[in-house]
Amino acid sequence: MTTILNVLSVLGGLAMFLYGMALMSEGLQKSAGDRLRAFMAKMTSNAFKRVFTGTLVTCLVQSSSATTIMVVSFVNAGLLTLGNAIGVIMGANIGTTLTAWITSLGFSVNIALFAVPMMAFGYLMHCSKKASLKNIGQFLMGFAVMYVGLTFMKDCSNAILGDYQTGMMNFFGSINGFGFGSVILFLIAGAVLTIVLQASSATMAITMLLAASGLIDFKLAVAMVLGENIGTTITANIAAAVANTSAKRAARAHTIFNVIGVIWVLALFGPIVKLICIIMESINFYNPMEASSQLAAIANGKVEADAAMIEMYKNSLLYGIAMLHTLFNVTNTLVLIWFTPLIEKAVVWLVKEPKGETEVFRLKYISGGPLSTAELSIAEAQQEIVHFAEICNKGFGYVRAAINETNPENFDKINDNLIKYEEITDRIEYEIATYLNEVSKGHLSEESKATIKSLYKIIGEMESLGDSGEAIGRILKRRNVHGKVFDKSLLDRLNRMADLVQRGYDVMIENLKTEHLKDISNAQNCEYNINECRNHLREEHIVNIESDSYNYLTGVYYMDVLSEMEKIGDFLINISQAAAGKYEYEN
Repeated sequence: MTTILNVLSVLGGLAMFLYGMALMSEGLQKSAGDRLRAFMAKMTSNAFKRVFTGTLVTCLVQSSSATTIMVVSFVNAGLLTLGNAIGVIMGANIGTTLTAWITSLGFSVNIALFAVPMMAFGYLMHCSKKASLKNIGQFLMGFAVMYVGLTFMKDCSNAILGDYQTGMMNFFGSINGFGFGSVILFLIAGAVLTIVLQASSATMAITMLLAASGLIDFKLAVAMVLGENIGTTITANIAAAVANTSAKRAARAHTIFNVIGVIWVLALFGPIVKLICIIMESINFYNPMEASSQLAAIANGKVEADAAMIEMYKNSLLYGIAMLHTLFNVTNTLVLIWFTPLIEKAVVWLVKEPKGETEVFRLKYISGGPLSTAELSIAEAQQEIVHFAEICNKGFGYVRAAINETNPENFDKINDNLIKYEEITDRIEYEIATYLNEVSKGHLSEESKATIKSLYKIIGEMESLGDSGEAIGRILKRRNVHGKVFDKSLLDRLNRMADLVQRGYDVMIENLKTEHLKDISNAQNCEYNINECRNHLREEHIVNIESDSYNYLTGVYYMDVLSEMEKIGDFLINISQAAAGKYEYEN
């Protein structure tokens, strides 16, 4: 019964460790999500800036998976090129080494003594009404939970080892007896474990736990670390599975980068292990290979050592693992950064562009649920909304064509497109709204909440653009049924109005592409011109009707089309106002 309880406690400790890491990452991302997005988008002018960006962001969010998924989402949204993304991913691999050092510190120092008071302090900050303090509080609580989880894992695993020491030592000893085959076996185990847990930090913690317990030697721990570097690439590939071609290529580049690194380390496995041992000895630690042998001997009862000596052995082994992880990722980046163009060519060859044009009604940037945390998913939605605006603009092209088409058969084809585009706008609005709904379930900053509110308003107005287009098609179809036509003078007036509306579409798209939009005078001018044109044409219409310049029923259809286009102008200004965070809509 005690053993079962200890096993469950180890699993619970692992769960606390993972949950703590997630809390830390989420707190930091909420605190600096927008700044991280801007930083990542700008710091890509050269290869070393890209690497630095990936390193810094990963150090801050404490998750290479979060960074790589962020990169995939940015590529998917068109915010990063494939070449830039590869550099950032390389840097993310360096940044994740900080997690290894933090984990090794947790095993070697009893930080849990400080963790509980830290949790209390963090909770008080989390109760604050100020968003920045809440986020810092969440980070502190996550940090505390992570180290409490590590303590549980360490203490309970020691208890299990004490009960089943001989059997476990024999089991791992038998696995260790295959020479280089054992290295390959533990490499696979590290990769599989990382894939299952979806967290390389958890695999690192388990690796250190096994090594510190004397169950595996330093070489096998190194193999597990190498496997973890392969397994961690699966997360980005899963995220990219439903994304566009560029995002898939970015994820594949991450895999190629890490696999190449693992291959050359395996080719030089012996010399690299010796190099790590030399480095550790040069900074006054024990040789990690000797330390692991001593710990195994102590666990088997063959050698006796006091608590201080055991702790020194463990520290040397743990820091040796962290050193290997750091050396591997830094060296791999410094070597392969010069081959970024070749890696880019390789992934372009591996992931082909789909044949044929993408259907217009298909989303271009959003292809599944949020690819990252809530804070970092908004940019993707914004990019999709720009694409939505371009689709609406294309739909208005059919409106203009329908107004000017005199051939009944050709008109019917154009009208079918107007009906199709109305259905498209309905579908896209639903898809984006569903996505935003998923994003809003996450923990959002006040700024992000306001942004999502604006995005909901924008897509609602865009859907109305499709409705107006279809409405104009219905008006023109009724006109045709009654055998009425617009003469040249009426067509000229409608086209004059359509030119102003088209300018409104161009301005809307321009404003949606503008970061931190404040000035919407361009949209206001468009609306003013549309309203002035409507008023002028309405006055002209009254005069023309009184003078019998054209049939009354023809005039009714003409004014209906004119009114519907003026209504489109209202939707367009509403969109720009929403994009600027203004909700006092003017019609």
